[in-house]
Amino acid sequence: MKGLVEAIGRRALFAFDPETAHGLSIAALKTGVPLGCRPKADRRLETRVAGLTFPNPLGMAAGFDKNAEVPHALLGLGFGFAEVGTVTPRPQAGNPRPRIFRLTQDQAVINRLGFNNEGHDAAFARLTALPAGPGIVGVNIGTNKDADDRIADYESGVRRFASVASYLTVNISSPNTPGLRNLQGREQLAELLSRVAQARAASAKPGIAIFLKIAPDLHEGDLDDVAAEVASHGIEGVIVSNTTLSRAGLTAAQRSETGGLSGRPLFSRSTAILARMRQRLGPDRVLIGVGGVDSAEAAAEKIRAGADLVQVYTGMIYAGPALPGRIVEGLSAILDREGATSPAALRDSRLSHWAAVPLD
Repeated sequence: MKGLVEAIGRRALFAFDPETAHGLSIAALKTGVPLGCRPKADRRLETRVAGLTFPNPLGMAAGFDKNAEVPHALLGLGFGFAEVGTVTPRPQAGNPRPRIFRLTQDQAVINRLGFNNEGHDAAFARLTALPAGPGIVGVNIGTNKDADDRIADYESGVRRFASVASYLTVNISSPNTPGLRNLQGREQLAELLSRVAQARAASAKPGIAIFLKIAPDLHEGDLDDVAAEVASHGIEGVIVSNTTLSRAGLTAAQRSETGGLSGRPLFSRSTAILARMRQRLGPDRVLIGVGGVDSAEAAAEKIRAGADLVQVYTGMIYAGPALPGRIVEGLSAILDREGATSPAALRDSRLSHWAAVPLD
């Protein structure tokens, strides 16, 4: 019966264009009415990394709650953490509509949103107003499209949100802001991370963890550069990955739309990049696996490839708000099946397999 209700709800949302449907989802979460089924707490799923204790390793990726409107409601669905944003210093409208496209046959989405958000002030006010209590909420920071100094925008984000965030994510990997991915190049990345680290040291919370979110379209030499700069500047970890420009294997009619591709087709490449980053960064830095996670088995495979934590987004578009609960319960079942005491016990068990998957 529950599955039928979910299917009807999803069909109703799919009657709207994707951006309208997203707005309705945010509005529904704001009501406080339970939309999913919160999984039973399983202490074995607790994951301790970067000075934080995550109740389970599953998080909501940035992009869903761009303006920090519903982070606690997302945690109520069963997520172990929620990441809001991407937030830029000044509000910006993003790219012209339409700018989100469902590729239903491929269980994927193409978006070219362009960091549309209400800016630092609005997000900061909402995060400041959140009731005190447990819950890990990260803030994903970005730069305005027309910024004169893009790195200064990231410094501003660190200074503004360090006091209200559990962790910060430096997002330089969206394909929808022209030139943004150039910050992944060695010289620019070195300057970015140096200035971000200095901003953190001078912030209200100098010990706050910072993660760097990278693209899945990097190659071996690029990964060498990213790993070296992350280690050199004391960045706690890397989120692998943002959306891809690749269209390999797609069948849906809208596959040629401009923008970043997310969802199931991203799983293999993002997981291969994840494993390569684990090899380069060693066992101690945090890796968060994103891309194509739509089941407990997919989440577990990210962990086996080297992830400490896993995030979802597009999978919920197709599976609905019950997905996080199902994944978390499924992870508990996988621990039972494999005789593992924690997700960490699964980590890296298929690292060599995924690190050998070709990138092209």
